[in-house]
Amino acid sequence: MIQSRSRPAARYGVVAFAAAVMVLTGCSSGASGPRGTSAVGTSAAAPSPDPLTWSSCGKNLECATIKVPQEYTEPDGARIPLAVMRHRATGPDRRIGSLIFNPGGPGVPATETLRNLPKTAGTPGAFSPAVLARFDVIAVDPRGVGGSRAVRCLTDKQRADAAGSAGTAFDPAVPGGKPLPRLLTDAAAFTDGCVKQQSKEFLASLSTDNVARDIDQVRSALGEDKISYYGLSYGTVVGPMYATLFPHRVRQMVLDAPVDTNLWFGNSLTFLNDVAVASERTLNAWFETCRTEGTAVCPFGAGDPQAAFDTLIDTLEAKPLKIAPAKGATPGGQLDGAMALEATRALAGDQNTWPLLTSALLAAQDGNGAPLHTLWSSVTVSPFPVPTAMFEAHTAVRCADWQTPAGIAAHKAAATKAVAEAKRIGTRAAYSALNCARWPAPNKDRVTKPLTGAGAPPALVVAGRLDPVTPHHWAENMTRIMDSAVLLTREGVGHGSYGTNSCANSAVDAALIHGTHPADGAVCKTDTPATTRPLVPANR
Repeated sequence: MIQSRSRPAARYGVVAFAAAVMVLTGCSSGASGPRGTSAVGTSAAAPSPDPLTWSSCGKNLECATIKVPQEYTEPDGARIPLAVMRHRATGPDRRIGSLIFNPGGPGVPATETLRNLPKTAGTPGAFSPAVLARFDVIAVDPRGVGGSRAVRCLTDKQRADAAGSAGTAFDPAVPGGKPLPRLLTDAAAFTDGCVKQQSKEFLASLSTDNVARDIDQVRSALGEDKISYYGLSYGTVVGPMYATLFPHRVRQMVLDAPVDTNLWFGNSLTFLNDVAVASERTLNAWFETCRTEGTAVCPFGAGDPQAAFDTLIDTLEAKPLKIAPAKGATPGGQLDGAMALEATRALAGDQNTWPLLTSALLAAQDGNGAPLHTLWSSVTVSPFPVPTAMFEAHTAVRCADWQTPAGIAAHKAAATKAVAEAKRIGTRAAYSALNCARWPAPNKDRVTKPLTGAGAPPALVVAGRLDPVTPHHWAENMTRIMDSAVLLTREGVGHGSYGTNSCANSAVDAALIHGTHPADGAVCKTDTPATTRPLVPANR
């Protein structure tokens, strides 16, 4: 899914966004494991990789490339290069080993995330100084992502047109954003572009079981007998897959903002409906908090933020706001209703960015769309289509894993259900699996058996109470699916807990460093109460 980094704050940090909003409003302030489908079968062992050859690529960072089999059923066949980055343990005398992490998406480059971690303190997946002291943190761009032969399905012009600043072609009132015939045409253009720019064999190899096998190749090349693992969002699909295929290679594992892995490999339409409902709940939480805090704190909507929001989206779609260029903030363009809805969806999904959302909505209501436009342009990965390069890899990985109905009737029924259950966000979810419905590179030997991690140490599963893309019941399901797992719940709204909550930080550090877990079912309170008070005082 998931995504999972659909949130602007995860990319740039809340402080940076606060500054941007204030500027724009004119204010300051070893061997491969077995392979198969429902039952995992036997395959030839991949040859042991050579040790990695590292070169310096930044402060305390080293980079390397490893070549792995494109298909582990053909270990002597085609090989593909994967980008690897290492942040050396800052306390080498106390080093425990290697900690591999996957920041989610799918489609988020792990190497880019690791390089930017010092700039993104306070965001999900930001490792503590204690963890950085004890581990070499290893980032591997999954196959088809980032520096590991990133998937391309669109031409440069198509990308530029889709991500252009002159507004979108989407209507937020229409399921899927466009009439169904146009959506089908778009899906055909997208999938045709995928097979024009890379082989079907490569696309079919992008499944999570291969990603897990790639991690084990990296482990072997590192010379480690066991690894520790931290996965966020989609990374919580990769982790259980690795623990199921290679349980004896796991030292400790933390799964943050977990995905229901049975659902991930099941019907994608049910999966996407759950995401839409989860995202709608976080938007509703913002509405309710704004209303409860009162107009003295949250003036947007004068006591009825839902009605004001719906009116604003309709108004912006009918007459987009022109955005003047602002150096260091926005190249300019225009803001329409679809862009405003997507930016709102992303910011409402994190209570730490609620003040930004209030400020941006108030500005748009007053005719200044620059804050929302800037926030929209920063959304890197979404559970639903967004015009970024990452979406191409995001789609390709999902289609390699998912079981998506080919018949359009199922998608129509799912669109009706999504809009009924998620009034605003449901239109974003509707028909968003069409690319996978006509995916031209079916993966016929993917692993689909339950990812139990049998034989691995107990995993720590950390879940937010109101998560916009991985709802809490998915975490409950994960702890039931896995043979041994402990569930820790973080109260509040947000996608990802480690790095954002002091209680969760302590629990994750203890699990990774010492192998100790809280009691199953333990709860972390929020560090600070959620508020919708705008960062920039309203001029009213």
